[in-house]
Amino acid sequence: MTGPSIRSSAHPPIRPFIEVSGLTREYAAERAWLERRVTFRAVNDVSLTIGRGETLGLVGESGSGKTTLGRCIIRLIEPTEGTIHMDGTDVRALESATLRQFRRRMQIVFQDATGALNPRMRVGQAVKEPIEVHRLARGADADARVATLFQEVGLDPSYRDRYPHELSGGQRQRVVIARALSVEPEFIVLDEPVSALDVSVQAQVLNLLGDLKRKRGLTYLFIAHDLAVVRHIADHVAVMYLGRIVETAPAATLYGDPRHPYTRALLSAVPVADPKPGRARIVLAGDPPSPLKPPPGCPFHQRCFHPKKNSRCATERPELRVLDGAHRVACHFADEWP
Repeated sequence: MTGPSIRSSAHPPIRPFIEVSGLTREYAAERAWLERRVTFRAVNDVSLTIGRGETLGLVGESGSGKTTLGRCIIRLIEPTEGTIHMDGTDVRALESATLRQFRRRMQIVFQDATGALNPRMRVGQAVKEPIEVHRLARGADADARVATLFQEVGLDPSYRDRYPHELSGGQRQRVVIARALSVEPEFIVLDEPVSALDVSVQAQVLNLLGDLKRKRGLTYLFIAHDLAVVRHIADHVAVMYLGRIVETAPAATLYGDPRHPYTRALLSAVPVADPKPGRARIVLAGDPPSPLKPPPGCPFHQRCFHPKKNSRCATERPELRVLDGAHRVACHFADEWP
């Protein structure tokens, strides 16, 4: 069953720029002791939309399916089921030649900037290469574009002649951002772009991403496990658990009034400078279930601490339902917190 859209009805209608419906990605896994292969769903029936010029923050712990979802949307990984539309174009229907040209419009920034760059290639050439591949410029014109891009991401153009190991982590991440911008995309998947950086450098890169978004009219899918980081950049936030979206809302609503127990647990772990009296860290019991054998009913029920939790949670899986305007939660008792 396809889940509802996560666009906000509290905002003026905006034509969805990214539309994902019923997206599923299955993988096969070997179970040697059974001498057979089994399948599991890393992404399970996810539907979402992002308006042009907006940022959707996608959060959840490691293994929840965030990165797989992001890569499926831009077809670095082929989905098993579901539809993906970008500005009305059916992305899944594009053949290889058309998809190659379409990739100019959608790019990705990876978490590991060091791994994303060829250690034997000067960083200027790494940024210049996609410009030449897509025939946007050649020779001196391409070099001039690279210099402009370096300035735009806050790097001295002279750094073009350096190798990745000669740059700091923050500088390498800026190079990767410049390379993504080099083909003039409209949509960028940012996969944990600051998690490997020091806190002070994180703030610089987040400010850069915000400036670029406003200047270029970019649309972002910002993937992270740190809700404190997402708070500074996202317009809307979606929370994933075991391959499904369990809560979504405008950022201010989700941070001010989280309704899913998992979201509350994540927010309780965010450090605050002046915590309110009685604020306590919520420590979840056990580990996330294996996607090879997801539990029946609510996927979170084995770790849930909701005071209304009962046998229904173990047998009936909750669907995303509207609580108020754009706030949607997959919990039977989301509106019954004490």
